[in-house]
Amino acid sequence: MSVAIQDLEAVSAQEVLSYAVERFHPRLKMACSFQKEESVLLHMLTATCPEPRVFMIDTGVLFPETLQVWKRFEERFAVSIEVVDARSADEPWTMARCCGEAKVDALDRALEDLDAWITGIRREQAPTRAGAAKLERDERRGIWKVNPIADWNEKDLWRYIFEHDLPYHPLHDQGYASIGCAPCTRPGNGREGRWAGLDKTECGIHE
Repeated sequence: MSVAIQDLEAVSAQEVLSYAVERFHPRLKMACSFQKEESVLLHMLTATCPEPRVFMIDTGVLFPETLQVWKRFEERFAVSIEVVDARSADEPWTMARCCGEAKVDALDRALEDLDAWITGIRREQAPTRAGAAKLERDERRGIWKVNPIADWNEKDLWRYIFEHDLPYHPLHDQGYASIGCAPCTRPGNGREGRWAGLDKTECGIHE
């Protein structure tokens, strides 16, 4: 695909993914948390890449609905999603450990020996994400970070999902705009339901 890096902001999400696949595959993985963003991205990615590499981080405290939609994703998109274990057999679950060291360590393992990774980050989700580019350097890990739907809004996502009859997380229908681990996720718009009542908007993965 003959698109220069500086032109990616002007092209579609599908074109950004095509660029990433052409430039980075097979040293490219997509992070999946089974939210509406990943419904869209997996549909696009599997149409572009015959053998996509997709991973999820299992904290051991995911919603039962997340486990159900995980199966639906694999069936619909014909992919086997790699599981990166963030659980600890030696320590009890705590928000502080999970939403920091455990998730970040798991992500680092998932991204070993890669050139780039794909995320569902969107600028309207939170002030911490407002400056996200469709392709940016993940300086912490020395690889590229691809955010194909950075400029999409909620209406864009739902329009695409309904047009293509895609599976999506059932908790979205119960007022959960953003879905993480069960103990620290509540209904809410944007990311306000994540760590509700705390001065916290990110778990460390995208910081």
